[in-house]
Amino acid sequence: GCFSNVMICILLACIYVGSLYIWPNTHGRDHPSTIKRRFLSVFIISFFSAVVVYIFADRSYFGYDVSYWSLVGIQASGLLQAIIIPLFLTMVLFLGPLSLHYNDGQYNTFFDFKVWIHCLTNVIWLRNHVIAPIFEEFTFRACMLPILVPCFGNKTSVILCPLFFGIAHLHLLNEKLARGARPKVAILQSLFQLAYTTVFGAYSSFLFLRTGHFAAPSVAHAFCNHMGFPDFGQLLALDQPKQSIIMMCFVVGLFLWIILLKPLTDPELYGNSVYWPVML
Repeated sequence: GCFSNVMICILLACIYVGSLYIWPNTHGRDHPSTIKRRFLSVFIISFFSAVVVYIFADRSYFGYDVSYWSLVGIQASGLLQAIIIPLFLTMVLFLGPLSLHYNDGQYNTFFDFKVWIHCLTNVIWLRNHVIAPIFEEFTFRACMLPILVPCFGNKTSVILCPLFFGIAHLHLLNEKLARGARPKVAILQSLFQLAYTTVFGAYSSFLFLRTGHFAAPSVAHAFCNHMGFPDFGQLLALDQPKQSIIMMCFVVGLFLWIILLKPLTDPELYGNSVYWPVML
């Protein structure tokens, strides 16, 4: 029944987070040796999650002719669109923060070859922009949604799936306290992060179900990790008229994103015939 489906997802979330802590914690989370060990952990857990989907997903709900690979969002058809269009859509949402980057000259780093070489050889950058987005989206979207959707339908799954993702991020509270953060501050930061990751998780789940590609939420996740939460302090410190112009970019970005969300995630653009017949 549905209870067992939820328990499977809770189990996957717990194992995913637990795998990060099985190694002796002699260094902080940003130490290269810690990152490399956690790379190995999440790779093994993702393989385990893939097996769980293969065994427990209700294939009859989607139709027996649906392949396992398309069920977890791995398919060649529509892949290029699934990388480019959701990234563009997410950039529209971040029009305000991107305007801030343009204002302070940060955008120049995108065109600096040396910066890219440094990033691609930096394990912290690779964790935040490549490994975490790919493996988190695979476990928390590609492996949970095929289990949740047959039981709860698409709308409820879009809301339910992110809760496992958000709660999984509460383990960072433990790391904040270990680094000496004050309990009250650490708890407030973690609750804020829980809210932020849950909202993002709903967007990610929506992208997965609409496009039928796990690449779509992965690129959105990587971009959001790169941007971080908007720096409103920096915005409020700007002089006029720059402050008003960039504030307008925040508002315009949000409205454009709302307008473009449905048309730019039209399943027909991506050849998504797996989740589309039963989608929103």
